Amino acid sequence: MRKATVERNTKETRIKAKVNLDGTGKYKIATGIGFLDHMMEQLSRHSLIDLTIEAKGDLHIDYHHTTEDVGIVIGQAVGKALGERRGIMRYGAAVIPMDETLTRVTLDISGRPYFIWKVGFSKPKLGEMDTELFREWFQAFAFNSGTTLHVENLYGENNHHIVESCYKGLARALREAIAIDQRKRDDIPSTKGIL
Repeated sequence: MRKATVERNTKETRIKAKVNLDGTGKYKIATGIGFLDHMMEQLSRHSLIDLTIEAKGDLHIDYHHTTEDVGIVIGQAVGKALGERRGIMRYGAAVIPMDETLTRVTLDISGRPYFIWKVGFSKPKLGEMDTELFREWFQAFAFNSGTTLHVENLYGENNHHIVESCYKGLARALREAIAIDQRKRDDIPSTKGIL
């Protein structure tokens, strides 16, 4: 089983995450940020990655440190669980409609992190959460999991739909990329021999 646990403790946050890449999408999430919890639940449910997150952060300041550090820890846990990345499909893509919104997420679990974010919001906040923090989460995840990640909102008006389609897109693309290729389950999917 491809599982990992990662803890990150700083003066700003204390976070523990557990992942099981071969799960069924079960989750137990407690970040202290309701909307972030909702997005982590979507990530787990649609990727089929079992996910447990316990986070305590300096929410009395704002949500920035907790949001970014949750992205860091989940990224590290996914990267650790993948190990050598032997047998994975490696690439994944999803185009997610959500009412009036359409978002495309493409990724390569290459070990070479890169991040493209083409997502705009019409408001600076979604509930109590700054919309700029979503970019921080995705970037932290990409760089800490060793993933080339492109997230593009093609169109949409409702900010909730835009964000949720980004997370569901990541989930579905991850589900595809981390799947084991039954024809090459013992091989690393690169002519270099490593990822």
